[in-house]
Amino acid sequence: MEPITQSLPEKSARRWNSPYDALGLEPQVSVYLTQFAYSRVCLHSVSDMDNEVGGILVGEWCLDEASQRQFIIVEAALAARHTRQSSVHLTFTPDSLVDIHNEIDNKYPGKKIVGWYHTHPRMGIFLSHYDTWLHKYFFPEHWQVALVIEPHTAKGGIFIRQANGLFDPSRYFGFHEMDGNLENSLVHWTNLTPVVKEGETSNE
Repeated sequence: MEPITQSLPEKSARRWNSPYDALGLEPQVSVYLTQFAYSRVCLHSVSDMDNEVGGILVGEWCLDEASQRQFIIVEAALAARHTRQSSVHLTFTPDSLVDIHNEIDNKYPGKKIVGWYHTHPRMGIFLSHYDTWLHKYFFPEHWQVALVIEPHTAKGGIFIRQANGLFDPSRYFGFHEMDGNLENSLVHWTNLTPVVKEGETSNE
């Protein structure tokens, strides 16, 4: 597969930084998350506050020709409806994967699986050993990401492979909120900080 050549959608996006973004880490891709996908993730994350829930992130893998920077646009979040889960684990069953692929074919033909998401009720933002194994073998492309949400404290973060090849399960990145009226941001995760552009004023 090759990335789609497309300009970085900076003008229609607002950056949200994680506490680790200032440490000089270099993710292999930047993540642009549409407000539609963000709202779907958030709604699903609070559907079960005791057990883990999750799903698949769908969109495009892109390359900005001018800067040669790679990025993904997450256009939709598809809930996995056939899973085995508890308060500390989530397993995608074969039926769940078939269901998701059918939904992509019907609603988002031609789009790519750019990553996955799941919740950690009362546990924090990190990837467990099992999460890390699952990401390595089921989402092996360098541009595929893992989003973790903690619904009780309203926190979230995205795990991305770094330019040096490392994949740190304890350090997560922020993202660019895309589309909609960015003056009325939907992002409410308390561990992320908005980056104020020149000429803007922060409402935080």
